[in-house]
Amino acid sequence: NTAMAAQMTDAHRRFLQVLMSRGITEGSEARKLHQHCCETDKVYYAHDKLDDFISTINRHLQPLFMQIRKGMSEEDGRAHYAVVNLAETEVTKMASDYTEIELELFRKTMDLIILSENGFASSTDILNLADKLQTKKMKKKEAAQVLKVFVEDKWLSEKNGEYTLHTRCIIEMEQYILSNYQDVAMKCNICHSLAVQSQVCESCGIGMHLPCVRKYFKAQAEPRCPQCNEFWSCDIP
Repeated sequence: NTAMAAQMTDAHRRFLQVLMSRGITEGSEARKLHQHCCETDKVYYAHDKLDDFISTINRHLQPLFMQIRKGMSEEDGRAHYAVVNLAETEVTKMASDYTEIELELFRKTMDLIILSENGFASSTDILNLADKLQTKKMKKKEAAQVLKVFVEDKWLSEKNGEYTLHTRCIIEMEQYILSNYQDVAMKCNICHSLAVQSQVCESCGIGMHLPCVRKYFKAQAEPRCPQCNEFWSCDIP
């Protein structure tokens, strides 16, 4: 009975609350949380029905312009879930947490990442922006501190002094990025979500996430572009 299935229970409410407080939750954690909420609130638990459980919550979030969205880690391809506010533009959500100058540093960092070849920006390049900010100049030491906070808050992630957009940022800001960087932001040819760290076909220019590249070419003796069938010249990760 679908009318029954669509009821919000305490388990759904508990799940949503935890998800919101975490900011982003990896797939296996979300499955554990689903089980925990159902068992705690004595709600029937169907282990393979997490997506149905979430769509029940999403139906109830609709009037609030919110949604639990599923996205993928660009690094390992694992699923993640985040609560997205559809009524807010990109920086409104961040505006309550950061100062104007911090937001400007974030936007400029985002520019560097999205306009880069590989979806990363080096700390050197980002810190060089610090004294060119319009709001006011920022010392490099200060900027380094702000970057650390963006990483802690899961807007950026960092590896060996290179920064990229955190999975949470990609899930929450996908629409903003696609509309503000129309000429450069691209969707992955395989999974059709925004690809920041990607490989691009030299012949036709389509892009693919690294995990999608790995999966797609795994079974192929000779990697060819899914779009134009030309030889895929990038190194398969």
